[in-house]
Amino acid sequence: MQAARRLIPIAAFLVAFATGAPAQPVPGKDYRLIDPPRPTDSGNKIEVLEFFWYGCPHCNALQPPLRNWLKKKPADVEFKRVPAVFADSWLPLTRAYYALDTLGLVDKLHYDVFAAVHEQNVRLADPRVLFDWVAKRGVDPQKFADVYNSFGVQSRARRSIDLTRQYDIPGTPALTVDGKFLVAPSMVLKPDNSVDYERYFKVLDQVIAAARKARAGR
Repeated sequence: MQAARRLIPIAAFLVAFATGAPAQPVPGKDYRLIDPPRPTDSGNKIEVLEFFWYGCPHCNALQPPLRNWLKKKPADVEFKRVPAVFADSWLPLTRAYYALDTLGLVDKLHYDVFAAVHEQNVRLADPRVLFDWVAKRGVDPQKFADVYNSFGVQSRARRSIDLTRQYDIPGTPALTVDGKFLVAPSMVLKPDNSVDYERYFKVLDQVIAAARKARAGR
């Protein structure tokens, strides 16, 4: 009941939010509410989480338009990546991301990992292949291996399993907004069932605006 009470003002606001112009996003169609809402640790900023997996072709397809959006995202938005985990087979690439993050290499190699997996067919889920791959990019392979196998990275990978469940992520990719809303590209499709990325990021911006108003109304 407590969770339901928390959702009532959000749901009421979104009904009003969606009854304007036809281009406004529709609850349950273009996005959905996260029930119960999840806590955030972004302070005064609106938290946007990207749930992804390096092995997911749809996540790979999202990266170019997402990179463009990140260049102009609102100043009051804090963007974070969360590797989703739906099966044990996803864990090696999840640990790869957290090893990159621990070593401060995400900005340098994040998109290269996607390209290696999806364009070059490099089997980065195999740790030996991964360590050789990072070595060719100027990273100390032993240092990377130590971090990849560390307790800290393994703990963060287990945390990803929990977050995937807690946010009830239906599949990858998916973006969540302020712990309250979920927007997935699969929810914003063209008549031919391809993703309408232009509309997707418009929906994302509109949901962020809803989160901003919800915060102001606390």
